[in-house]
Amino acid sequence: MSDQPDAKSFRLARMSPLMLTLTLLFLVLPPILLVGALLGRPQFGAAALLLLAIEAWVWLRFRPSRFTVQASGLEVIWPLKSRHIPRESIVSARVIDRQALKREIGWGMRVGAGGLWGGFGWLWTKRRGLVQMYISRTDGFVWIERVGGRPWLLTPEEPAEFVRALSR
Repeated sequence: MSDQPDAKSFRLARMSPLMLTLTLLFLVLPPILLVGALLGRPQFGAAALLLLAIEAWVWLRFRPSRFTVQASGLEVIWPLKSRHIPRESIVSARVIDRQALKREIGWGMRVGAGGLWGGFGWLWTKRRGLVQMYISRTDGFVWIERVGGRPWLLTPEEPAEFVRALSR
């Protein structure tokens, strides 16, 4: 986490109803499988442990917890890692809605984690190739254009304020 006095931090936005529903469905599976294991199906226990490991991995390594805008650039923070995007590599940032996103990328396919707390990883798109994607909603997107790097698609809380902070 940045200790710069001018840094402004934004959490990953709250999940949209679709993402929340998918997440709750995924989170309820391990307890159901554990009950099955207790009722005489030991293979269900192994499946429950595998799902718990996947859930932990997505939470700790794929789902960012916050985005910090600082004078030197953007810091993306996960529970077990962080990544700094230098300000000079950021060409522009804008809030983009679903229709404008569709026009920008064409159709796409997610490569990474999806459905559990959001969509995280890469989005392979017809028009723009690979896009770094860290979204928890199906609206309130922020599109970040970069020099010599992949564009980023994020859903920070307060997307308009995030773009203002990043554009300063």
